[in-house]
Amino acid sequence: MTASIRKKNTAFDYTVWFMMIVIMVLSVSPLLHTLSVSLSAQAKAEAGLVSLLPSEITLQSYKTIFDDGQFFKSAWVSVQRVVYTTGLSFLVTVLLAFPLSRDTKQFVLRNPFMWLLIFCMLFSGGLVPFYMVVNNMGLFDKMSALVLPSVVNVFNTILVINFFRSIPKEVEESAHMDGANPWQLLFRIFLPLSLPVLATVSLFVIVATWNEYLHGLLFIRDPEMMPLQTYLQSIFIKIDPTRMTSQEFIEASLVSNKTLNAAKIVLSLVPIVAIYPFLQRYFIHGIMMGSVKE
Repeated sequence: MTASIRKKNTAFDYTVWFMMIVIMVLSVSPLLHTLSVSLSAQAKAEAGLVSLLPSEITLQSYKTIFDDGQFFKSAWVSVQRVVYTTGLSFLVTVLLAFPLSRDTKQFVLRNPFMWLLIFCMLFSGGLVPFYMVVNNMGLFDKMSALVLPSVVNVFNTILVINFFRSIPKEVEESAHMDGANPWQLLFRIFLPLSLPVLATVSLFVIVATWNEYLHGLLFIRDPEMMPLQTYLQSIFIKIDPTRMTSQEFIEASLVSNKTLNAAKIVLSLVPIVAIYPFLQRYFIHGIMMGSVKE
């Protein structure tokens, strides 16, 4: 019996490992293909001859992007945007989630506020009213137009609320017996115990803010304030021999929109890939604990 169970377990383990390897290959293959296209010669990429390995390796696509000083200006704008948005979103989410994690005896209006948040998450006024609000507030060409619309995230708030509600009541009662007020309870008890979910929602905000380009497209006209993703979306190859020197024409002919777009994707992934390993250990725990209660 034991030998039979062991064989079944071994077969199951092998099946799981095989499925995980297949999923890993399917997940990594598009990234490798994109990287290979960005490193390949224009003719090979356009002919569809690039698979998982680059063909006739060249860095011309990256050189085309880096040669424009606007790339570094836009990258700095995006870094500032991520820092401001993450900090403000962290503060607002915590201050919003803490009172809403209390029961109705402690916070009488908890349920109406929760329903209001859920309603706002499911329904919105649409793009035109959103544009009009930003315009009437005079936020065009300002960092505020890139930061403020992303500060309040209802989904992240609900995750933090559920995590706060999962903290044992005995911990809160002990803090009250020691004379802790609500602010001390939040900053000395709840926040230190909530690092997994706070790291998780911070990762969500960082990734979403870094990859967002529509707000820059709608609200930013000054190139000095254009975020990186919006700038990368605007790059494309124009070959006009009448306005180029011979050297510029040769360099432009070595790059296509296909290789350039692949290079954009690779460059936009670098910061997220660099940050994720530091927050990954909190990720699963934060998601699970933030979804177990109402």
